[in-house]
Amino acid sequence: MNRLQPEFKEEIRKIVGDGNLKDGEALSSVDHGVAPDNLGAGAVVFPRTTAEVAAVVQCCLANGVPLVTHGGRTGLVGGAVSKPGELVLSTARLNRILHISPVERVAVVEAGVTLQALQETASEYRLETGIDLPSRGSATIGGMASTNAGGIAAFRYGVMRHRILGLEAVLADGSVYSDLTRVVKNAAGYDLKHLFVGAEGTLGIITRIAVKLEPQPLATATVLFGLPSVDAALETVRRGLDAQYGHLRAAEAIWNAYFRLTSGHHRWSVPDYSADHPINLLVSLGGAEEGALQAELGRVYEGVIEDHPDASAVIASSVAQEADLWRLREDTDLIYRKHPGAPSYDVSVPLSEVETYVARSVASLKQLDSAFDPYVFGHLADGNLHIVLNAAGSEVSGDKARAVEEVLYRDIAAIGGSFSAEHGIGLKRMGSLLVNSDPVKICLMLRIKNTLDAATLLNPGKVVRAGAGFAGCSEVGAADPI
Repeated sequence: MNRLQPEFKEEIRKIVGDGNLKDGEALSSVDHGVAPDNLGAGAVVFPRTTAEVAAVVQCCLANGVPLVTHGGRTGLVGGAVSKPGELVLSTARLNRILHISPVERVAVVEAGVTLQALQETASEYRLETGIDLPSRGSATIGGMASTNAGGIAAFRYGVMRHRILGLEAVLADGSVYSDLTRVVKNAAGYDLKHLFVGAEGTLGIITRIAVKLEPQPLATATVLFGLPSVDAALETVRRGLDAQYGHLRAAEAIWNAYFRLTSGHHRWSVPDYSADHPINLLVSLGGAEEGALQAELGRVYEGVIEDHPDASAVIASSVAQEADLWRLREDTDLIYRKHPGAPSYDVSVPLSEVETYVARSVASLKQLDSAFDPYVFGHLADGNLHIVLNAAGSEVSGDKARAVEEVLYRDIAAIGGSFSAEHGIGLKRMGSLLVNSDPVKICLMLRIKNTLDAATLLNPGKVVRAGAGFAGCSEVGAADPI
């Protein structure tokens, strides 16, 4: 049933203005992001204020039209997918930085502000966001809050949940939850903002966020190590954390298959650096003076070579060389150009388990298919690994796809890890959530969803639905089983 009748669209246009509801041919001007199905609804509304968002929600509730909220459309688990009969709500016009204070080290922004825009503005005050992603130019602060994004600096500054001091969100009945607290210490009752952080738009539509900022270092220095093992890489991370000068800003691991892909594509090579190391580690330090940071990296290098004489290293001597090194880690689009729709996985593993986990997983994947040689990379200082199969999505489906998940998720909860580190659940990982989670957790999630969105108006069919076989969940009255 198509609920988007002309009368309904006219009501929406009256709320947001004629040019701010796009459908039909006008939709061709809207970028669908990582998945064409993101625009499956066939209509996108662009509100400008929280009041307009609330009015759109009330209109949708009155007409029985489900809403799917979009930020930068960079998500990888189908959390922004929409279908006919639904309406997409884009936060693109909610793009103002409302307040920034170098004294407080806090910014208050609307949900549609991109990470890069906030980074650039904060930099004018010698501040930074404390979180960084390769998709910084597209990813929005609201979307990052909704997915509890992690990124490169999580080991030092935490994930989005730790960066958010307060937020505003429109609930499924059109009421506005407003708690734009700008202080760290706040013990005034339940900290309800955490219901919306990581909920992927299923409990409310985030419209404004108070974000904690950090002092920006005056200088940075970066080195790429080629190392014989994960244990050697973890030892190197420890050396970075124990630096006598400066502080560790990043420790990004690049296993050999992915390193060969990016270095080969970009024709990157330097004398005395071997491309054959099992693991490569990109280490960045921040501090007040570049020369002192370079000297500190030299001391780290000396310690690494003493323990691992066959290691390689190259220290960036310019901003351009630093960018070249980072491109080896961040150009993940190369994978998807070579393997369209390549299945990707995003896990967190305790640091002491990383070497065993990767070795077991790669070996088991090769047993499933001898051609599998997955691309592995990630945020080694916090144990977040990205694993992308060297196969097109069309080649991995059905039983084979389930077997891959069984390999990668086997015992991960038992060792204290997570099958979803920073990409979320969305549409693609709902089955995995049920299989890998405590049933009581699922029941509690269902109760919260039903309490805040009994009509299943917000991002329906994502994150969690009532699942058969979970005792105690029958009274929730939620949607269809998976």
